[in-house]
Amino acid sequence: MKKLLLIFFITAGWSARAQDPQFSQYYQAPLYLNPGFTGITPQQRLVLNHRLQWPSLPQAFSTYAASYDIFVDELRSGFGFLFTTDKMGSAGWRTTTASLLYSYKVKLTENIVFSPGLSFGYGSNGLDRSKLRLGDGLEYDGISLDPELNKLGRQSYFDFGSGFLIYSKSLWIGASFTHMNRPNLSVLNEVSRLDMKTAIHGGVRISLNGNIHSRAKVSYLTPSFIYRMQGKVFTQLDIGLNYHIDPISVGIWYRGKPFQQTVISSVAQDAFILYLGLYF
Repeated sequence: MKKLLLIFFITAGWSARAQDPQFSQYYQAPLYLNPGFTGITPQQRLVLNHRLQWPSLPQAFSTYAASYDIFVDELRSGFGFLFTTDKMGSAGWRTTTASLLYSYKVKLTENIVFSPGLSFGYGSNGLDRSKLRLGDGLEYDGISLDPELNKLGRQSYFDFGSGFLIYSKSLWIGASFTHMNRPNLSVLNEVSRLDMKTAIHGGVRISLNGNIHSRAKVSYLTPSFIYRMQGKVFTQLDIGLNYHIDPISVGIWYRGKPFQQTVISSVAQDAFILYLGLYF
């Protein structure tokens, strides 16, 4: 029975995490969103992100991400690196991925650029058995008297993704395809493949001074959206508006499933996100 409960715990935990963690301010994690963003700025760029979901719980969902990218003009290419780690629950279930990213810039017109990108990642996931307390003899060092439980460990895998971005100084639209190889994440010597995730996103920068093609304006609006799909059941739309006036940016966003009926009416499917940023 204890073994059955443990396997149920791991299966339920994986089902709860069948979708990737996501950042509400997704354009502040550009390489996580789409490898087509790699090298999109002429300067070198370092980005650090942290996400804490349900902080009132004793063991909240916590995600960290760090990325670095650079544009090499001679090669018309962007090169980048992305590291993410995601922790869930008291058993220390953790997923960690390190990825190399590449993009190539194709100038379609004088003002429009096409940027296809690739992501080559290596990840691992599993739980910290030393934090489990079971009556079968599982000790603090994670060694169990049950040989079946000792088979539990971490699963390593390769993770491949791609994406593209079409952009100018005032608008952008793109799509990304993550987990294209559908890696196996099971830690039970079985097969539990991660569904491919598709994200379609876009936006426009509207100058409040009347010249939409100028990047030197001190104030502008940026309406944008992202639509995500992963597996057969997960879809989500984020749509919102940011207002920027140097050096402050504020915004409001809607997140939900406007095209789906809620199976359980008492479960909230929609949310509003407030955004406040400081640029320097």
